[in-house]
Amino acid sequence: MRIGELASRVGTTTRALRHYESLGLLSADRTANGYREYSEADVRVVEEIRTLVGVGFALEETRPFVECLRAGYATGDSCSASVAVYRRKIAEIDDCMAGLAAVRSQLSAAMRGGSLSGAAPEPLCMFTPLR
Repeated sequence: MRIGELASRVGTTTRALRHYESLGLLSADRTANGYREYSEADVRVVEEIRTLVGVGFALEETRPFVECLRAGYATGDSCSASVAVYRRKIAEIDDCMAGLAAVRSQLSAAMRGGSLSGAAPEPLCMFTPLR
């Protein structure tokens, strides 16, 4: 299938697909006239990328999942490198939650008549939750 059809099937843009290709996350065969050609396996790769990005993964963090799919596994999280990324992401979320709990505690204390002065907690996390 050509790039427009792939974009339509997975609900993204051709620009996003070209970006994934520029990062080495997606590859296309080229026809004699230079058109990109994608396979059903590429549909699965893009779906995996979009799912992971949708729950807060950076594009680079999707690489082990993509490589796992390309290696022939049925799911992108079947490989140890993918599981390692899950573990790192869970640790990031745990750190984020701890930071948010500290901010919440300070705000609750301020509501009870305390103040927000003193050492400020770490900045709020940058995690983008599932929409």
